[in-house]
Amino acid sequence: MTRYVLDASVAAKWYLPPSDEPLSAEAASLLQQYAAGNCRLLVPDVFWIEAANTLWKSVQRGKISRTASETAIEALQRTQIPTAPSLPLLREALQIAADYRRPVYDALYVALAVASNAVLLTADERLANALAARFPIRWLGAV
Repeated sequence: MTRYVLDASVAAKWYLPPSDEPLSAEAASLLQQYAAGNCRLLVPDVFWIEAANTLWKSVQRGKISRTASETAIEALQRTQIPTAPSLPLLREALQIAADYRRPVYDALYVALAVASNAVLLTADERLANALAARFPIRWLGAV
């Protein structure tokens, strides 16, 4: 069974208007696979903050209503995606960030993928292009 570390960029697509979100169909398919038990997901604890922040930004930009953002957060919490603490991953994440000139936030997801023997699934094509040759990372558009 495929195991993914899920980037918040993918999960946000579950709740944002598909017309504004490239790869929303691929993200929806992943959610269906997870709900059916056909894949496993894992996220670092910062995932929840990043997902909420993405929804907040969407409210600020007028893409969704505040009510829609609150409903989305509740739905996301109901997915009960297993969550790993970030603290044990910080040293490795900082090394990845420094070595590959990526934000520590991104490197934290990469470090979790390595530590959990999973594949980081991201909608951030630049992240995937920058690190996929050295780490287990897949771009959502290639799944």
